[in-house]
Amino acid sequence: MKQALADDTEDVSLEPGGEEEAALRTAGIRHPLATFFHLFFRVSAIVTYLFCDWFSNSFVACFVTILLLLSFDFWSVKNVTGRLLVGLRWWNQIDEDGKSHWIFEAKRVSTIAASTEVEARIFWLGLIICPVIWTMFFFSTLFSLKLKWLDRRGEFQKTALKNMETQPVDNQIRTN
Repeated sequence: MKQALADDTEDVSLEPGGEEEAALRTAGIRHPLATFFHLFFRVSAIVTYLFCDWFSNSFVACFVTILLLLSFDFWSVKNVTGRLLVGLRWWNQIDEDGKSHWIFEAKRVSTIAASTEVEARIFWLGLIICPVIWTMFFFSTLFSLKLKWLDRRGEFQKTALKNMETQPVDNQIRTN
């Protein structure tokens, strides 16, 4: 009799995916290496920019180092961290006419393999905050009249914004 009462009063999750999925969504970081590299390349580029004069007097060496770090960041966001942390995926498909189409997929939030809320927040904040920082650097250079770095900061800002670039109208977006 007591067993029957215990089964009737058992807590039930109101989340659509069940308790296991809710536990996964609220868990900590499930992909620590991807999360680390998502932030590492971005922060390293900013830190290198701020302190490059301490380590080298070569303008070209600083510029190439920062551009390489931002290129690594672009590759990691497009190929690794976007997929693991928030479920983004895309590829190019060529139809019979030879026309190129980009296909975009976004994982539904309710899937079992979805990233945690912490990872998603880190991904999107990192994706948005770093271009804002480069924009502030751009305007600080503009107002301080350091014209040598002005063009370079614009290039760094443009590279950082490439990750958030909106896609052409003819692209297809699908959800799994």
